[in-house]
Amino acid sequence: MLKTKKRYDCAAGCPVEVTLDLIDGKWKGVIVYHLLSGTLRFNEIRRKLPSATQRMVTRQLRELEESGLVTRTVYPQVPPRVDYALTEEGRSLEQIVRAMHAWGQQRLERLAQLAAAA
Repeated sequence: MLKTKKRYDCAAGCPVEVTLDLIDGKWKGVIVYHLLSGTLRFNEIRRKLPSATQRMVTRQLRELEESGLVTRTVYPQVPPRVDYALTEEGRSLEQIVRAMHAWGQQRLERLAQLAAAA
């Protein structure tokens, strides 16, 4: 079910606000980034986010699911298996997330240069 957090007072920056609301949260953007490579199980996602608590990863995945960006598939087996994948709408964030990754990489390199020069 698609869940809308709030109403937007659409001014010039409204589309940016809408986008940021979807991936706002410490781990949402990173989760989307990792899911771009394909379907992942919960523990695979957890391993990719070593400093995130299980509770936080669960919460972020739930919010991404409620926003319609991620699907959660539960398989009736023992032990339980739960897979997460991007929806078509979630996949539509690929260019944005990859651009953020590239910008962040450049920023990290710049910070390393500044630290080395100090």
